[in-house]
Amino acid sequence: METREIQEIKRLIIAAESSLREARELLAVVLGEQPRLPTVAEEARDTGKIVAQADGKVIEGLFDGQNMAGPDGKMYSVPANYASKSKLVEGDRLKLTITNDGAFIYKQIGPIDRQRLIGILSKDEVTNEYRVLAGERSYRILLASVTYFKGEAGDEVVILVPKNKTSKWAAVENIIKAASGEATTTEAVAVDDLDHPA
Repeated sequence: METREIQEIKRLIIAAESSLREARELLAVVLGEQPRLPTVAEEARDTGKIVAQADGKVIEGLFDGQNMAGPDGKMYSVPANYASKSKLVEGDRLKLTITNDGAFIYKQIGPIDRQRLIGILSKDEVTNEYRVLAGERSYRILLASVTYFKGEAGDEVVILVPKNKTSKWAAVENIIKAASGEATTTEAVAVDDLDHPA
């Protein structure tokens, strides 16, 4: 039986290894040893569109895990409750309608292929930011998802991530409360691949 202290030490080691791996990947890109993949904002500039209509403006862009990147280079704030409830995943195509009276209406129009992973919820005590540690990766998640499921550090989390690309963000599908004193694992388990998310 693992104590809370041992679990916390394991969590810190995994987080440090994840940060080191990200730094190595960035260094490889800077040194030209590995091609740099386009960011969500760059993809949105290439694939998004803006259409003026009589009743407002329609903008198609990509979800970056927290906001919608538009083809105009601007970031549009996506309500955290909507993103959390809709389980938006980094790379999902969104349509934003801005009405003439200033209302923002979002709709998911192109979900990216997803996969489910199981990880452990952790909280950075300095930044108060929640993350999910799944395998060797650390994913940012929306606070709205954690509060909705009443998550706490050490809980198991089922997350959705892009199937065919790496991401910094994950969508929370569910949280499984940790039993007190029960050992948890941070091994990433691909629960299944989702070709057509709900």
